[in-house]
Amino acid sequence: MSNKPLVYFLCTGNSCRSQIADGFLNALGGDKYEVKSAGLEAHGLNPRAVQVMKEADIDISGNSSEVIDPEILNRATYVITLCGHADEHCPVIMNPNVVKWHWGFDDPAKATGTEEEVMEKFRKVRDAIKARIEAFVQDGK
Repeated sequence: MSNKPLVYFLCTGNSCRSQIADGFLNALGGDKYEVKSAGLEAHGLNPRAVQVMKEADIDISGNSSEVIDPEILNRATYVITLCGHADEHCPVIMNPNVVKWHWGFDDPAKATGTEEEVMEKFRKVRDAIKARIEAFVQDGK
């Protein structure tokens, strides 16, 4: 077990947003934080999320889509939900010391249009998550 603060990113399916956040925090703050992500369900890693992260020089292809683990949830320093559904349906956190935040981002997996339009939505969400992670690494909030 690490003695670094644990950040647990949660989303509905642990396929896009939570995986992108996990990748960025590992890349930008992995020296300061232990990073994990999970979903209310495990939908599998979205190949477009892998692709847009590769464009940002971060490889998340080895990540796996996980279901929320109550033990990790209650030992986390920060639990951060990335979609409204996960925020509303997050399991009860029994540990009063866990800091829970909601950072809402659109679901790029719901984007429609041409492949390029869909990928543009993934890039937009990726860049918004990156900016939020950079602020978190810098300020711790």
